[in-house]
Amino acid sequence: MAKSKLKIIPIGGVSEIGKNMMVMEYEDDIIIIDVGLMFPEEEMLGVDLVIPDISYLLDKKDKIRGIIVTHGHEDHIGAMAYILPQLNVPVYSTKLTNGLISVKLKEHKALAHADLRIVLPGGKITLGKFKIEFFPVCHSIPDAVGFIITTPVGIVVHTGDFKLDYTPVSGKPTDLSRLAQVGSQGVLLLLSDSTYAELPGYTPSERVVGESLDRIMSEAPGRVIIATFSSLISRIQQVIDAAGKYDRRVCVIGRNMTEIVRMATELGYLKAPGHILAQIDELKGLPHNRIVYVTTGTQGEPTSALVRIANRDHKQLHIIPGDTVAISATPIPGNEAVVARTIDNLFKQGAQVLYNTITQVHVHGHASQEELKLLINIVKPKFFMPVHGEYRHLSIHSKLAQSVGIPKENIFVMEDGDVLELDQNNAKVTGRINSSNVYVDGLSVGDIGTVVLRDRQMLSRDGIVVVIIAIDRQTGKLVGRPDIVSRGFVDPQGYTEMLDKSRDMVVQVLEHGGGHPAEWSFVNAKVRDTLYRFYYEQTKRRPMILPFMVKV
Repeated sequence: MAKSKLKIIPIGGVSEIGKNMMVMEYEDDIIIIDVGLMFPEEEMLGVDLVIPDISYLLDKKDKIRGIIVTHGHEDHIGAMAYILPQLNVPVYSTKLTNGLISVKLKEHKALAHADLRIVLPGGKITLGKFKIEFFPVCHSIPDAVGFIITTPVGIVVHTGDFKLDYTPVSGKPTDLSRLAQVGSQGVLLLLSDSTYAELPGYTPSERVVGESLDRIMSEAPGRVIIATFSSLISRIQQVIDAAGKYDRRVCVIGRNMTEIVRMATELGYLKAPGHILAQIDELKGLPHNRIVYVTTGTQGEPTSALVRIANRDHKQLHIIPGDTVAISATPIPGNEAVVARTIDNLFKQGAQVLYNTITQVHVHGHASQEELKLLINIVKPKFFMPVHGEYRHLSIHSKLAQSVGIPKENIFVMEDGDVLELDQNNAKVTGRINSSNVYVDGLSVGDIGTVVLRDRQMLSRDGIVVVIIAIDRQTGKLVGRPDIVSRGFVDPQGYTEMLDKSRDMVVQVLEHGGGHPAEWSFVNAKVRDTLYRFYYEQTKRRPMILPFMVKV
């Protein structure tokens, strides 16, 4: 009897950095790996977050056996608060990741009904026909894991985000010996992290950052402000260690970061001896060279503490000449300009700013080329699928796999929504499912589509013209001349003649209706078409035109 095939469907996280979400399906069992978010690109005006589109899963809810999570970064757990209430299935993760998911769900008041379960690194669970082993990997956050998944057609290894750091600051090194054992049994498919597949050589160890932070604390003449990701717990630990050595006290700024530091300390992932952690008001009267602030804002996020400090907009913290600011992160692609602006604003206020081009205050958490090749050699998979990266990263990673002997026809560079089907001997992409972006804007999730974004782009480029038409309630005739109000289109002072002419054109359009009042939808379309053409001839711009009728 022919066995069914295993389906691998990336809903997010391939051909993009962020919103990681992978579906594995075999007969009537589905498991989901990670539920992440992505930060919006520049053209996504007004959008706060982008999350995966789970329409494929909504009518298969009864088949989903659980969500398994690799680690606690936003691009792997950030969409949990939006997606978990719709699916309502158990979530399995390590202790720290579980804590970070709880903080996220609590913030969105979605914790009460969530079924969160802790699995230790090295632990095993069974979900339907999938047997899953959580193996430790080294990343820039403790308690990160990859998965060894035994399926009816063979073993699948998912690395999660990883690097090979043999001297990690916190957490365990990547468990290569376990992977070697699995590799010798025979692995059907390897899914491997591609984020830094472009970088030759090896990723430096976190120890390098510890040395840089130590040097900053010893040499800085005044206060030190360190910006990092709120979930980068090992970095916060390094800051606490270096501050303790030079008798400085540490104050965490920002609600989300304070909450995460509190949770990580309670769970034992952060060790802060004595009274080293301080509230901001406890630092009054302390000499400046005994103070360290830790804050968010490494990506230039407009509401983050560092950006508000740079814009002189933070209630409690202002730059004093002599402060040293260290930005301990690399800008996510697309954020370079806003990060550069933040750095400039800090320099203008007299701060000494340190970032990666000047001194090594950050090491990324992903494997470079030599580590990626080593991992493929150890796992020895039959089929290979690069994940977690933009298309170029996946392509370069596939070339690396070919260089270590994986045949080209056994490598699958996929895009979100592609369906890969495998059995013991064959694998091929058999189709696509719908997997567009879902936009979160304020409280609304998913009601912003491409039409709304297109309108926003139009408004941001060419402005808006509102035509106010007064109509007599009894006769349906025009009362007076229409009023035209424009915003972001042209300066009304400089274009009085053109705007007057467009009023006359609206009058003409309305009086062509003959004796009886015309249907409003017809008038609306006619006014818009006439003005579109006229304004484009005059200015080569296309403002958004909104006719508005008032009955008097």
